[in-house]
Amino acid sequence: SLHRIKASGLKLQLCTNETQATRENFVRKLRAMGFDISVAEVTAPAPAACHLLKERGLRPHLLVHDDLVPEFAEINKTNPNCVVLGDAAENFTYANLNEAFRLLIGMEKPVLISLGKGRYYKETDGLKLDVGAYMKALEYACDVQAEVVGKPAKRFFESALAELGVPPEQAIMIGDDIVSDVGGAQQCGMRALQVRTGKFRPADENHPVVKPDAYVNNLAEAVDIILQQL
Repeated sequence: SLHRIKASGLKLQLCTNETQATRENFVRKLRAMGFDISVAEVTAPAPAACHLLKERGLRPHLLVHDDLVPEFAEINKTNPNCVVLGDAAENFTYANLNEAFRLLIGMEKPVLISLGKGRYYKETDGLKLDVGAYMKALEYACDVQAEVVGKPAKRFFESALAELGVPPEQAIMIGDDIVSDVGGAQQCGMRALQVRTGKFRPADENHPVVKPDAYVNNLAEAVDIILQQL
């Protein structure tokens, strides 16, 4: 499907909330599966967060997956004045969450940056709690509003559009997450297709707020629709 998009001359950007791997490892995994993708074609939360941290002179305490830490190699982490939260998986222990809580509660103006706010995601062995659940716990405990970097943040989609060099009305998002993918893209002025695969659940079709521009059964069907429009 990706090959057909590229062969047609359309531009392609993968917008992922993947925060368990660096973009390099993420791309390596996709290439091993036969996808012709480069790092430049991936918009991911960690690099966007690094840009934000540098811009604002913030020094993060990282509560992220071990495999993501290299993305923050060039960022000063001494004497932290904010907390960056990612999908830390096994690192979401009580002790680690409590450490992040103590740092935030001790700050005069607590700054919590979350690499996405997904509720759950799907892996081969079933559904898994995502970063959003832990973000909400820290928000509640510290009476703070997290700044979300990643889908569905408008700024995240805008950076993907900037990479593509196209205005939102000329872009279409294809995704399985009704809120992060479809809702986020539509808020940015893009059209969005919901695939009935991955984390999609039938209840999504009755979402009270988000209405996709169309439903498709899989990625191949989405590509068919897009190529027919050309």
